[in-house]
Amino acid sequence: MKAVALGGGHGLHATLSALRSLPDEITDVTAVVTVADDGGSSGRLRRELGMLPPGDLRMAVSALAAPDRAAGGGSRGIDKAAWADPADSLWVRLVQHRFGGSGALAGHAVGNLLLAGLMEVLGDPVAALDEVCRLLGVRGRVLPMSLVPLDIEADVTGLDEDPARPHRIRGQVAVASTPGRVRRVWLRPERPPACAQAVAAVRQADVLLLGPGSWFTSVLPHLLVPELRDAVMTTPARRVVVLNLAPEPGETAGFSPEQHLAVLSQHAPGLRVHAVLADVAAVPVPHRLDRAARNMLLPDGRVHLAPVAAADPAVPRHDPTALAEALRAVLTPPATMRAGTQHSAPARPGAVERRT
Repeated sequence: MKAVALGGGHGLHATLSALRSLPDEITDVTAVVTVADDGGSSGRLRRELGMLPPGDLRMAVSALAAPDRAAGGGSRGIDKAAWADPADSLWVRLVQHRFGGSGALAGHAVGNLLLAGLMEVLGDPVAALDEVCRLLGVRGRVLPMSLVPLDIEADVTGLDEDPARPHRIRGQVAVASTPGRVRRVWLRPERPPACAQAVAAVRQADVLLLGPGSWFTSVLPHLLVPELRDAVMTTPARRVVVLNLAPEPGETAGFSPEQHLAVLSQHAPGLRVHAVLADVAAVPVPHRLDRAARNMLLPDGRVHLAPVAAADPAVPRHDPTALAEALRAVLTPPATMRAGTQHSAPARPGAVERRT
């Protein structure tokens, strides 16, 4: 199957790491990455060069890189023998390395500078990403959701004595770190153009994954690009929403799993999915998530709960191996269909499948 994962940052990295652990099921992986980052090294390069912020793109490339990278050894298909953890690769460590010190290079990731240089030399962000993917032996493709850098704006309440008064906040870092409650987000420029290759990948996918990640600043922005949203809505792919392990300080502080779904529906009315995947320990009241998911799930859809969190409770992160096993269960057809039956009996919308 061809899989497309939409997101950004550490959440997308976890999804891609899980997908690359399923070489028998997934033969092609495409990452579609948000391009609204305005902080750190990415923000500096964006402001100084007027280019796409490269940080989230770099992380996606690193997640899909081959550990035994050989220059020119890239492939659009998955090489099962090479589909291991890329963290051992010297080249991946180099791309992820950040300069220290206090000079002009301090804080810049080597991969960000490499992407910046290629984008200037080639004049095409997609060509630059394809070249870096080739260099690192990436089994798949990394694409921006748009070819123009975007800004996120949000209405946020709870910032003064009137708890209901909305304040407009601009910028990914500002929205992600706001102490108030984010009510809705949108993009500037409005109705930005989508990357044509990303739209094509979504339309041709067999599996489409949305989330996990910073909900308002990494996940929802994909649904605010009209062409990309339309592709997500109409693709024949099996659509799966992967929920976060915990609310994030700032933008989703205090959010329950079902509130994440409510916000997703608010920003993408009419979105229907085949599965909602969540960590079993992160859903204290499963029937509430079941109820919240009913309007979003297709008739044969389900809520799937599984232990997908990494062991370290101090930093909520998805465990790629556990997430891969959960995705395998979500993507595997019912037994009747595997046995040759053309149609399986539809599950009750919102039916919870719980694995511990």
